[in-house]
Amino acid sequence: MKNIKLIVLDVDGVMTDGSIYYDDNGTEYKRFNVKDGFAIKHALKKGIKMGIITGRISSVVEKRCNELGIQFVFQNVKDKVKICDELVEKLNLSYTHVAYMGDDIPDLPLIKKVGFSGAPIDAVKKVKKAANFISVYPGGKGAVREFIERIVGEIG
Repeated sequence: MKNIKLIVLDVDGVMTDGSIYYDDNGTEYKRFNVKDGFAIKHALKKGIKMGIITGRISSVVEKRCNELGIQFVFQNVKDKVKICDELVEKLNLSYTHVAYMGDDIPDLPLIKKVGFSGAPIDAVKKVKKAANFISVYPGGKGAVREFIERIVGEIG
């Protein structure tokens, strides 16, 4: 795992439990796990670059990524591999240096392409079958932290 230089995450179902809440005014809410956030900050301090690639667009995601210091945020993405290809080229990396965690069918192409892939325990079967690592935790409830600890070692 020492060769991982970039960790990329999906959002809904990975950084969150996959639920999307709206109030009567249409304001969107998501629930993020602070332990996952702590692990993201730890990875950044270790010099690992962090990114998210998500199919939806949300100001809540932008705010959370800014709080955590995630450098590369791509929302409203239809082709996750294309965006990751561009990021890998920009950072002058190869896919052997990239880790990705996803939970559903749109994540499969990246899960199959990266050097190390992960999925929360509540990911769909096809994703879990393709991933190198399956967290014992569901999305939004510690899966990201466990994935990052597998890469950088135990935190604390």
